[in-house]
Amino acid sequence: MDLFDFNDNEERAKPLAERMRASTLKEFVGQGHLIAEGSLLRRAISLDRLGSCIFWGPPGCGKTTLANIIAAQTNGEFIKLNAVNAGVADVKRAVEQARNNLKMFGKRTYLMLDECHRFNKTQSDSLLPAIEQGTILFIGSTTENPYASMTPAIVSRCRVFHFEPLTAADIRGALERALHDKRKGLGTYNAQVDGDAMEHLAVTAGGDLRTAYNALELAVLTTAPGADGTIRVTLSDAEQSIQRKALSYNQDLYYDILSAFCKSLRGSDANAALYYAMRLIEGGCDPLLVFRRLIAHAAEDVGMSDPNALVVAVSALTAFQNMGYPEGLLPLSEAIIYVCEAEKSNTVVMAMDAARADAKESRDDDIPKYLRDSSYGDREMKAAHAKYKYPHDYGGYVDQQYLPDSLKDRVYYTPSDKGYERTVREIRKRKGKKE
Repeated sequence: MDLFDFNDNEERAKPLAERMRASTLKEFVGQGHLIAEGSLLRRAISLDRLGSCIFWGPPGCGKTTLANIIAAQTNGEFIKLNAVNAGVADVKRAVEQARNNLKMFGKRTYLMLDECHRFNKTQSDSLLPAIEQGTILFIGSTTENPYASMTPAIVSRCRVFHFEPLTAADIRGALERALHDKRKGLGTYNAQVDGDAMEHLAVTAGGDLRTAYNALELAVLTTAPGADGTIRVTLSDAEQSIQRKALSYNQDLYYDILSAFCKSLRGSDANAALYYAMRLIEGGCDPLLVFRRLIAHAAEDVGMSDPNALVVAVSALTAFQNMGYPEGLLPLSEAIIYVCEAEKSNTVVMAMDAARADAKESRDDDIPKYLRDSSYGDREMKAAHAKYKYPHDYGGYVDQQYLPDSLKDRVYYTPSDKGYERTVREIRKRKGKKE
């Protein structure tokens, strides 16, 4: 055995997900909206003109893989850090190395920072000057919304690329390639995966290719070969390897049941809604998906006719998260019954849609001067703000214009005469509000 055998053994010891990691854009799985031919990101990578950026998306969707591809295709240096264990000293060393690379060799340096949302303000501030000056090209990778979780100064100097969960078709294709790849995959094991088993792995991975790879590898390595030497992975093997029960219905029926659940909520049929909810869960559906639809319908179909419906639905979700399965099905059932039996009104969703349409189409953001921030501005602005009528000086409500001039007569929300909205109408009437 020579040195190359040891290197091969080391490669084989890596998890399947690491061995199958794409090394070129051609091998990359998914994210067609980002790296399709002619797209901005693909052009920037191919021309080695990629500036500082942040890759934001769920686990296993290709963020780190794409960063590694960029590193392989660029003529610059590549430094990789993880925000979980990297400190200010590590950042300073990386910046110094990048500065030397630029001065001595004329090479740019890419700094790949995994879990970049974990960087605190001090760590971010130590990196900011290098990004501003172009000493370092920053590539951050995060599962959290960078606009909410990262220092705004860093985000404002980066282009944010939003990665989406991989589709079941993306994952299924990747698993098929891994199953037959004799160099990096499982091709030497003479394994076959039943169609329903492969479909189960692809669907229940939830868009996470790493999870799917790990489950496939576990299923193949723990399944004994048959008399003919072939390893056959069945649906039962797939369920055990990914630790999720297969849905006891096909994909079309799954969406039909989900649709029936939603329409039963809207139609105030608690019996049907309970049945379809339990049919989904007993068939293997994640209960959180049922909660998601329930909460949405509490606001969409009940809305202001009974605001407590939303409170009950969200409280039921909190109870489920604390209690777990199966006890957590009790508050779920209570919330389903409450939403079904509550008065129905869609005024909230109608108001939302109308306001969103104006927000997208209207270009007039001429906010009345007396509503603007008075902490800055000239004497004229402060004088205009003095015209603002403080509602509490008038008993809690006073009529004044809040919308821009171009939208001042818009009415988005009109309460119905159902449930609590009857009370809202009475309150509005007492205030003298226009309908």
